[in-house]
Amino acid sequence: MIDFLQQGQGLIGLTLILLFAWAISENRQDRPSWKWIGGALLLQLTIALVIVRVPFVWEIIGLANQGVMAIEKATLVGSSYMFGYAGGAELPFVLKEGAQPPLIIAFQILPLVIVFSALSALLWHWGVLAWIVRGLSWALRKTMGVSGVVGLGGGANIFLGVVESPLVLRAYFEKMSRGELFMVMVLPMATISGAILILYASTLSQAVPNAVGHMISASLISLPAAILVARLMVPGNGETEASEEQPGLKYDGSIDALVRGTMEGVQVFLAVIGIILVVFALVALADQILTILPYVDGQAVTIKRAFGWLFAPLMWTLGVPWDQAPAAGALMGTKTILNEYVAYLDLAAIPEGTFDPRSQLIVVYALCGFANLASVGLLVSTIGTLAPSRRAEVAGLGVKSWIAGNCATAMTGAVIGLVTLA
Repeated sequence: MIDFLQQGQGLIGLTLILLFAWAISENRQDRPSWKWIGGALLLQLTIALVIVRVPFVWEIIGLANQGVMAIEKATLVGSSYMFGYAGGAELPFVLKEGAQPPLIIAFQILPLVIVFSALSALLWHWGVLAWIVRGLSWALRKTMGVSGVVGLGGGANIFLGVVESPLVLRAYFEKMSRGELFMVMVLPMATISGAILILYASTLSQAVPNAVGHMISASLISLPAAILVARLMVPGNGETEASEEQPGLKYDGSIDALVRGTMEGVQVFLAVIGIILVVFALVALADQILTILPYVDGQAVTIKRAFGWLFAPLMWTLGVPWDQAPAAGALMGTKTILNEYVAYLDLAAIPEGTFDPRSQLIVVYALCGFANLASVGLLVSTIGTLAPSRRAEVAGLGVKSWIAGNCATAMTGAVIGLVTLA
């Protein structure tokens, strides 16, 4: 009985999230039909069930893990040459007995972003990724009734980042409806791109078996959630259709794709280093300031503990047992306010036994999205540059897209908890 109640606990979270999205809607009278809302939820559950409960499908997705291992091995060759033993080459000294080889994130893990960014650009130019994106776009249009541009945006966000995905839709921003614009903004907030997906999965590889498969699954499950929450918050769909003849993300040749993809990867590489450095410094500074507060339960108040208290109720509604909710809440707070990669770094370093396997999956899926404040700035500035006449409107929707993106990933965490045995 207890397991059954815990299994269905996520229904509380799904209900509260949808009520919250409707409560802050721009027009509560113009919500989607109950049939459409139910269909969107059913689509999420169906995707999760097919991925998690059908072994053949999970094995296919699991093949991506082997591909990532090959890319990691190849990247290590380049990083070893460039950075020496700091990048993974043979150590020039003998380790003390029992010591582990040093893992330097900036030189051994982050170079994956550069290599995968270059590969993604090359595969886009060759039409491989574009073909997959069109397939996902078609699926979203048929199952959720969205317009062509929203479907195209949803497909693109699985592979392209917050800055790159709007380039695919650059020809449509001036004419799409407000509802379409908001959905296009929420989709990148609720998913992660290919290059970053590889980075996050590599970070979690030791703590989460087949982390690549779970990252891919999380983004797929979050697509209908993002569209659902977006339509509740900013009602309206729109009928702007996409045309293959319109200018989008294009390269002048394979060499151009490889060079531009590499340069974009370098920018992300440097941005991640800068963000992580600043975030860790600010958290340490805040923790020093919080030392003036009295101890709680014999321990000092810290940012992580404060996030845990604040977000623990939310994580409980998603299906995490109450005794594990504070730790899960700390990670969710870190992701929402600071950065999801920092949250994944914390999750990778968390003591074994903090979460049971089901709770760990709920946390992994709930964290899987770009909905942080830095991404809001990147998204608003990118779309504002591509569509100057709508800059003010995009800026006004920025914080809403951040809220909607976090709601969508939280729904994905709840859904994976519903279909995973306790």
